[in-house]
Amino acid sequence: MKNSVWLIIVAGFVTGMGNGSVFTIATQLAIGRGPFAEAGLWGSDAYSPFTFEGFGNWVMIFFGIAFVWILASALKLHSVLEGYQKD
Repeated sequence: MKNSVWLIIVAGFVTGMGNGSVFTIATQLAIGRGPFAEAGLWGSDAYSPFTFEGFGNWVMIFFGIAFVWILASALKLHSVLEGYQKD
């Protein structure tokens, strides 16, 4: 497990944020920009969850963290099942 920390982080975030971007686009197309007062395209507004762009960025970050956790759990279970590590 400790040899694959960077693999888990990179692969989890790339996969999770990719899936999060699809969810973000679908959500933003469904609700439009009406609920958001600002587009959030400049500076730190892009990371405020209350702007249009910030909402999308936070969804992708959330999906990235979730996929890192899923991948770490799966690889840990795999190593236990294969006998590489004791639970």
